[in-house]
Amino acid sequence: RQLELRVVRELSQIFPLTAIGYERVKADVDRTKRKTAKSGKGFSPVMNGQLWAISQMETIAPTFVREGWQKDGNGTSQIRKHLGLIKDKENKGEAKPETHAVDGVALACGYFVQYSRHITSNTQGYLWKEDVTVTDSVFRIITRPGAVKRGKEYGFFRRQLHFEVPDKFGTRKRKGGTVTPFGFRIGDLVKAAKKDEQFIGY
Repeated sequence: RQLELRVVRELSQIFPLTAIGYERVKADVDRTKRKTAKSGKGFSPVMNGQLWAISQMETIAPTFVREGWQKDGNGTSQIRKHLGLIKDKENKGEAKPETHAVDGVALACGYFVQYSRHITSNTQGYLWKEDVTVTDSVFRIITRPGAVKRGKEYGFFRRQLHFEVPDKFGTRKRKGGTVTPFGFRIGDLVKAAKKDEQFIGY
């Protein structure tokens, strides 16, 4: 979130910002409200710190918030489809606009286009109002200093929350520490019994 904020602040020094668009990610995880909720499986690390980030963006320029899909038809994905932008959801490791930029472009265009009710003397319904022409531009991925390439076109740090999510057996991924041939890490408490004696060590 701090990196996002820094990038926006740098851009505000170069370009006059009229408004900032921010997509708020939601996950259907609360079973206290609906029994059919996903119970945490839909949680995304992107949700962490969203409200704080929005409050900080508002200090730079007026900020409008959208969701990926909205009932009024003005969600980020709905605007993206209206503009004819194709999103690649399968190859997130590739550094290309179809993977990382199209949602941002759609979010920005959402300031100018709107899906709203249209009524005439003979008809009524919903139409897209206004229009935006999307042109090619420079594409860059910004990562924190020290990001390591992992056999891809760019590297990134794994989010802390990725390590905190246990696997299906309830075990969290190991973080650091030398593992011995016996499966122990340095510092683990080990108990061993030999005949009537018990040995404890680290």
